[in-house]
Amino acid sequence: MSFDQALMVLGFFAFCGGLIDAAVGGGGLVQIPALLHALPQQSLATVFGTNKLAVLAGNLSSIFRYLKRIKIVWRLMLPTMLSAFLFAFLGAASVSIVPKKLMELVVFFILVAMAIYTFTEKNLGLFSHNIHYGKKEIILGVFFGGLIGFYDGVFGPGSGSLLLFVFVKFFGFDFLNASASAKLVNLGTFSAALIFFVPSGNVLWTVGGVVAICNIAGSLTGVFLALRYGSGFIRIFFLVLLLFLIGRMGLTIFNNHLIN
Repeated sequence: MSFDQALMVLGFFAFCGGLIDAAVGGGGLVQIPALLHALPQQSLATVFGTNKLAVLAGNLSSIFRYLKRIKIVWRLMLPTMLSAFLFAFLGAASVSIVPKKLMELVVFFILVAMAIYTFTEKNLGLFSHNIHYGKKEIILGVFFGGLIGFYDGVFGPGSGSLLLFVFVKFFGFDFLNASASAKLVNLGTFSAALIFFVPSGNVLWTVGGVVAICNIAGSLTGVFLALRYGSGFIRIFFLVLLLFLIGRMGLTIFNNHLIN
């Protein structure tokens, strides 16, 4: 496959990844494997850095569309974003230290639990609840922001879905507001990771630029669908994505077990 053909294939997967990410998060499990396949000669850090450039662009485009329609709880979001930003930088700096296989296994079981809980709780995330966001909720936001931010810096795929579930389950958001809020937190995690990856030379700007444009197109499509069809659509999309993530991660874990 020529370089131009590889870019076209990457563009398609970047569009799909952007669409999924804008609606429910988790687009990285579509985009990162495509980058790994297209750039076999590049290091893992370079693949991750190039991916962060693309998803940051897509994330920014979706945030502006969401902010026009969604009321953000800034009292909760700002400390959560700051915590996620700091820990995402630490995660990116720890890329070569943290055992990814162990982290992948932990996230796999978390995704299974999330899927079961969301499926059994039929009304989860369909309506928002009026919750007082005091010190307890802010501390919880800082905790989850740091935890998921670190994971996003080290590995990343599925972090948006984890954030979406946290906002629905622990803070009473509906799926639409949770999706918009997750994008804001991811804005911090993606930026923090790039602050590490860019100076270390782990971003391919040409490839990243093409993938970013396609990611933006996918993100705008995803936001349009989310705003048009609301929380019910996002809930179904979220469950479908969780099944996809579980299947893909499970297959990877199984294959790694066979190799070892």
